[in-house]
Amino acid sequence: MKTIYKSEKGKEEVLNLYDSQLSRLLAPWKDVYVDTSFGKTHIIETGNLTGIPLLVFHGGNATTAYNLLTCDFIMNDFHIYAVDMVGHPGKSAETSLPSRGYDYGKWVSEVIGGLKYDKISLFGGSFGAGVIAKTMCVCPNKINRVVLYVPSGIKNALAIKSSSMMLPMIAYWITRKDKWLKKCMLPMAITEDNITKDIYETAKLSIDHVKIKKGMPSNVDEKLMKKCTAPTLVMAAEKDCLFPGNGVIERAKIIIPQL
Repeated sequence: MKTIYKSEKGKEEVLNLYDSQLSRLLAPWKDVYVDTSFGKTHIIETGNLTGIPLLVFHGGNATTAYNLLTCDFIMNDFHIYAVDMVGHPGKSAETSLPSRGYDYGKWVSEVIGGLKYDKISLFGGSFGAGVIAKTMCVCPNKINRVVLYVPSGIKNALAIKSSSMMLPMIAYWITRKDKWLKKCMLPMAITEDNITKDIYETAKLSIDHVKIKKGMPSNVDEKLMKKCTAPTLVMAAEKDCLFPGNGVIERAKIIIPQL
């Protein structure tokens, strides 16, 4: 069976960090598993269990455990289902889905059904926001509201724009010196102060032990996206080298009806 991990020891290290980060959540949580045609999907159910149901997606090559630590501001108001994306570090199936096409959207549609919801709200950033964008195209009738922050899948930058991250990454692979990994992260973090211990540890273990996914979810089709009339908040970052804010917002205004 294909695995996303480079070794069993590496997988153990990634999951140990996952469990360690999860143990720091202030809200009670429990494991939920949903069967899909793309493999078993692991979900952390947490937050306010009487609140509005919210399906939450983490970024690429990150984890739900890390993502929940950064999303403490939604814990009191929402009944959270935080998803381990298939093919990414975590406890879901190691099924790698293509960045092009709409398999990610089909997978999320099955997850929503598996949780016994007819409709639910979606929240996610970066890679996870691109997964949500694919979902908006596949099953618009299953979505109440959407928040996309620094989203892929709307107006991705040309690959050459991320070249500033590649040279430091190569230097890190060769030397294994932390200074190069931080230089690789700077185009997204902007300042080194923004690279917290949790961000750094999560990224380092993914890069060291996981077969990194190079492709972000591709830009969605305008006609398909226009079928989703769910109220949608898009937040983009001016200095984002992967999904530059101006381009993301301009295209979002065109393709998202209830922006």
